[in-house]
Amino acid sequence: MCAFTAGRRGRRVLVLERSNKVGKKILMSGGGRCNFTNLQIEPDRFLSANPHFCKSALSRYTQWDFIDLVKRHGIAFHEKAQGQLFCDESSKAILAMLLQECDRAGVRIETRCEVGTIEADRGFRLATSHGVFHAEALVVASGGLSLPSLGGSGFGYEVARQFGLGVLPRRAGLVPFTFTDAFRDLSSRLSGLSVPARVTTGSHAFTDSILFTHRGLSGPAVLQVSSYWQPGEPVVVDLLPDRDALELLNTMKQTQPRAVLRTGLAQYLPKNLVAELEALWWPDRAETPIAELPGRLMAELAGRFARWVLRPAATEGYRTAEVTVGGVDTHDLSSKTMASHTHPGLYFIGEVVDVTGHLGGFNFQWAWSSGHAAGESV
Repeated sequence: MCAFTAGRRGRRVLVLERSNKVGKKILMSGGGRCNFTNLQIEPDRFLSANPHFCKSALSRYTQWDFIDLVKRHGIAFHEKAQGQLFCDESSKAILAMLLQECDRAGVRIETRCEVGTIEADRGFRLATSHGVFHAEALVVASGGLSLPSLGGSGFGYEVARQFGLGVLPRRAGLVPFTFTDAFRDLSSRLSGLSVPARVTTGSHAFTDSILFTHRGLSGPAVLQVSSYWQPGEPVVVDLLPDRDALELLNTMKQTQPRAVLRTGLAQYLPKNLVAELEALWWPDRAETPIAELPGRLMAELAGRFARWVLRPAATEGYRTAEVTVGGVDTHDLSSKTMASHTHPGLYFIGEVVDVTGHLGGFNFQWAWSSGHAAGESV
């Protein structure tokens, strides 16, 4: 995005790509269909130490601008839940579109190019595996630490530090939780099961599906919360997010008085999950008819269904994280151009910057918007 935006302005642009091909994260995203943006792009869907920083770029190159580009290239797409836009066919179409725009703008791309040293020399001097390059402007679009198998690394942070920019603490975001307590065994037995839930950590809550795994919990609601979670904090799971749990249990007591509780709950939750919770929460009353369950137990169980407190040991880390939270300090960058305040011609865009979007196309839109902002300035 940055390259062809600058190329359209008549700039001579070279992209140095460390990998054997460009766009690997694009190709694997959205299950191979690329969740390329979201209809509901708002600043509050992004994490940053400076929550106002993202507003300028997002407002000047919006989701509608990228959608127009997709339409001009004849790429069919569809909307999924919560405004997420996916290609009908393959994410290859988005990558091909970007490469075609680069080609039209005269952008040159060098793959398998390792950057060795960068020096400030009337602009910048880069010593690489493909030789030495000189440039008036240098844009760092190297991503973060997430998914090292697809090229994630700390390279961009090293460049920022070299030129005196701050780098804020980083952690894995949009990542599954792992457990080392008894919950891990329960989750392993339920591995592959997905249910709707509301997941909360601190003041942040998300309602979507959760997925039990061999190591713990994943799924959209868990991934969203993981970006806000701090080690040692609990997460709270509401298994009946659209219902009043106590009211539901009392209704069962009136309408199915002779049934056992697992029978009534099986209308709302998967039977194997109910069986696990029965063994955990009311094993001594498993065969007791609902009508004979004491009110105190009903209230206690309602509280547990609404507030199942879990304590993750950790996350799966950068190996599976979709994004890196934290990064280059936005106070050292112009929100309009993404340029360094202290080193003219030096820019940082995308994931390497301390701006992290929610799940659902927000991180791609930040890439498009920040890339466009820098491309208009370099």
